Amino acid sequence: MRDAGGLVAEVYSLGGGSWSVVPVTRGALGQIWKLSGGGRSWAVKELLFECDVEQVGREAALRNAAEELGIASPRLLANRDGSYVTRLPSDAGASHVKLYDWIDGTEADPSDPALLDWLGRTTALLHRAGEGTADEELNPWYTRCPEEADWTDLHEKVQRAGLDWAGELGRFIGTSAAELGRWVTSVEPGDVVTSHLDLRPANVLVGREGPVLLDWDNAGPASAEQEFARAVFVWSGGNRGDVDAARRVGLAYRRAGGRAVVSGPASFSMLFATHLNYIRVQAECAIDPTVTAAQRAFASGQVVESLRSVPELAVVSRLVAALDTVG
Repeated sequence: MRDAGGLVAEVYSLGGGSWSVVPVTRGALGQIWKLSGGGRSWAVKELLFECDVEQVGREAALRNAAEELGIASPRLLANRDGSYVTRLPSDAGASHVKLYDWIDGTEADPSDPALLDWLGRTTALLHRAGEGTADEELNPWYTRCPEEADWTDLHEKVQRAGLDWAGELGRFIGTSAAELGRWVTSVEPGDVVTSHLDLRPANVLVGREGPVLLDWDNAGPASAEQEFARAVFVWSGGNRGDVDAARRVGLAYRRAGGRAVVSGPASFSMLFATHLNYIRVQAECAIDPTVTAAQRAFASGQVVESLRSVPELAVVSRLVAALDTVG
């Protein structure tokens, strides 16, 4: 990808000249590169695993609908063939890439009251934009989690691989995995919307004109209640459980017309499911001989980080009580 700047510029009709491509950040699904030339810059997302073209279409549709409601986000640009995703040739890595506007800004500070207001309002607007568009089956990533036999099999493989966090994984499987898994529930049909599904501070940049929502890769159908609850947990400091922040997000959400109601730990089903599933897939990647050593190392680090930030039910209960006060 590092040497593919000119090719990307050609495919997206950005013009001629000299192009530079530098790595910026790595996420679970892709590597972000900064493509620069002719005094302008773009963000290139290189997908590190398989590409779901239909999913990219959902991303574009929701992002465009949200823009009409006032949610700022980088444009997802189509190539010269009208596609939102491009497969690079084998001599350039054979990766799938997507091209976005480059956004200058700083990562969102979840302690900023103005950003908490923005989150509540934005979540409500996303749920409005996604109403009546979720006819597809929900992704199991958000509605199911590994069962006991799945965890046991994974733990045995990690132990055989000799990874130094195998013991920590085993303790997690015997405690939190089972405890949280009991709260992972199905979704009521009337609660389903198409939404962003990854509303984290890391996916928000604050620029000169205010917050900009990034990383729409996961856009799809989900429970409005569960997405809202997960966002509240994340922006309330995770297990720090800032109840004042939770109330502020809840008030902003309600004032913007958000209808989801958090009623108990089951409302956080999406939070629990995604955390459990993330640990599972990263642990699997960490022992996968078919991926690169860098990918295995990244996955291993993600497992350790995730095992040390498992959502606590006591914190969830505090947030439920706080949100109950805002109606």
